[in-house]
Amino acid sequence: MRRTTKASQPLKSKIEVPWDTTGVINADSQVTISLDQISLPPNQPRRYFDPEALKQLTESIKQHGILQPLLVRPLGSGKYEVVAGERRYRSGIEAKLEAAPVVVRELSDDQAFQLALIENLLREDLNPVEETEGILQLLALKLSRSVEEIPPLLYRLQRLQNKASTVTHNVMGAPDSEGDEPTHNVMGETETDNSDLNQEQPLNPDLKIVKEVFDGLGLMTWESFVKNRLPLLNLPEDILDALREGSLEYTKAKAIAQIQKLDERIAFLEQAIAQNWSLSEIRQRISEKKAAASTTNTESNNYKERFTTATTKLRKSRIWSDPKKRKQIEKLLVQLETLTNVE
Repeated sequence: MRRTTKASQPLKSKIEVPWDTTGVINADSQVTISLDQISLPPNQPRRYFDPEALKQLTESIKQHGILQPLLVRPLGSGKYEVVAGERRYRSGIEAKLEAAPVVVRELSDDQAFQLALIENLLREDLNPVEETEGILQLLALKLSRSVEEIPPLLYRLQRLQNKASTVTHNVMGAPDSEGDEPTHNVMGETETDNSDLNQEQPLNPDLKIVKEVFDGLGLMTWESFVKNRLPLLNLPEDILDALREGSLEYTKAKAIAQIQKLDERIAFLEQAIAQNWSLSEIRQRISEKKAAASTTNTESNNYKERFTTATTKLRKSRIWSDPKKRKQIEKLLVQLETLTNVE
């Protein structure tokens, strides 16, 4: 699941960096630091790394070394923490390198986390779940809110924008009741000066920040994010895990999430991944499952209807006066009582 939109965007986000970039201790140069002096941050924004991709990077580093320096920040006592370049760091450790080239920059906890987020978001191999969660974390930092507050805020901004768009459309282009030309203002006073309607209204400060973040990343619009990405986080956890691991595409995940029963969904998910079913195959198999379930329910209802009809006829029938038929009814009744006792 690679996205070519990032191919021309190495770490050159247009998002304004909230710290003085002259804080680079070794500026435009790089130094070499022993790997045992470097550690990973406790709260790395990226949680999943493709084992196969790491293995390939490790083999490359064994042959050529780490070509692109890590970005680190000093912790004191000769120790440093990785800000950007965790994959290279992990592969360097696996390749048993003694040292790595680094660029050192003085950064606070929030600044380091934000820079790590931006670096990860501009990677080509980030899966949709990590990308969505990363954007939410970045917005939380920019808006000085918790991550949990961001989705409701985005939905509220979406509603406000839709409402403003509707009002503007009605004011500027709504025909009158007779179907004549649109009136010049919502109150119908044609002599009133409407120049203020054409003036741009002040932008909501939260919306301004949200737009700046998405414009800076250049991955998608904030409207697209709200419409297509936020619902992704409502998927069942087993589906989200498969997405995080990169073993399932987003479109397939949404289709499989339609299966409500957990055990059935997990079994179906494992099959879909193992046999690499296409989206059309997944949809077809889900349709077949629904059709089979519907048929079963229909047959069950048919049995109930037949039983009700039979018992109604039996009550009105004259067979009760026939001793032989009464014995047959008694046998059937015993069988029915046995069946219900077993349940």
